[in-house]
Amino acid sequence: MSLLDVVRTEIQAGGPITAARFIELALYHPELGYYARAGRRSGRGGDFFTSVDVGPLFGEILAVQIAECLDLLEVPSTLVEAGAGNARLARDVLDALSRERPDLYSRTQLHLSERSGCARAEQRDVLGPHAARLTASDDDLPRGITGIIYANELFDALPVHVVVMRRDGLREIFVAEKDGVLTETEHPPSTPELHAYLDRVGVQLHPGGRAEINLAADRWIATASRAFQRGFLILIDYGHEADALYSGSHATGTLTTFAAHRAEDRAGAWLLDPGERDITSHVDLTSVRLAAERAGLTTLGITDQTYFLLGLGIADRLDQQFSRTGQAKTLLLPGGLGSTHKVMIFGKAIGRPSLKGLCYRVRVT
Repeated sequence: MSLLDVVRTEIQAGGPITAARFIELALYHPELGYYARAGRRSGRGGDFFTSVDVGPLFGEILAVQIAECLDLLEVPSTLVEAGAGNARLARDVLDALSRERPDLYSRTQLHLSERSGCARAEQRDVLGPHAARLTASDDDLPRGITGIIYANELFDALPVHVVVMRRDGLREIFVAEKDGVLTETEHPPSTPELHAYLDRVGVQLHPGGRAEINLAADRWIATASRAFQRGFLILIDYGHEADALYSGSHATGTLTTFAAHRAEDRAGAWLLDPGERDITSHVDLTSVRLAAERAGLTTLGITDQTYFLLGLGIADRLDQQFSRTGQAKTLLLPGGLGSTHKVMIFGKAIGRPSLKGLCYRVRVT
């Protein structure tokens, strides 16, 4: 059975499904989903690039911020990566910690949270000499930790609801099936949470405006907050504040698919080849911040990846090796990963410390 058959069967049994349910199946079905069938989806041989694919420099610089946070916690700590994939970023971070801060490395345990069984099966091999620090690998966040939870490009891959504003009010996009083909259809919103979300972030869609609403991100943040006794939450993703994300510049939404490094955002493209391509959307930074603060976290700062990495001293680490200079340019330059990706740092029961990665204050383009 193909994933398309799974989707058709569900629709035939219960009627049209929300876009969020379709994306959940397309990306995370335990056997047939896009992320379930391979341990790694990014990189030159994959469908898209992340900062981790640029090279180990990104993890090396992230380790500087992690080390500062671990110093502030002053106790043996747990390092949790959410959406860890096959642990490439965790390996780069631990390589740097073991080399530059062996004192912290020796008192830090690693927990990897990843839904894909294929990816989890590769983690110990990828971690290599750091595998002994891995205490758990599953699809959940631990509870009661003192430490750091970090995630790179997690929220953009969460299932989203898709809505459109009509003259008679908000409508939600559902997925229907006609003559074996998946099609979009509009219905009243499946949950009042969609109206409440837009009210909370202070936006009003104009008639005809289409947008994505990431209720899953809000729920994940609440879960992450409950996981902490004390610690830091570091989130890196691409997105915008709500007033920009839901403005006329994104009037058709941001839902996009990727396959073989080709983006496709034309109408209905996200319904094609379920399970065979990535589906992604931009992150609402305003909603993330509000969800974190509702969950009891303190916002320490939100900034462009460029300023985050500069604050952590990336410029001082460049040498004459072309590979490192090339990595830095890709991570920093405006219009690329440096400005499209944002870094959001929150704390719980740690006060309001000044962090190196936020020394440029709030710099978001």
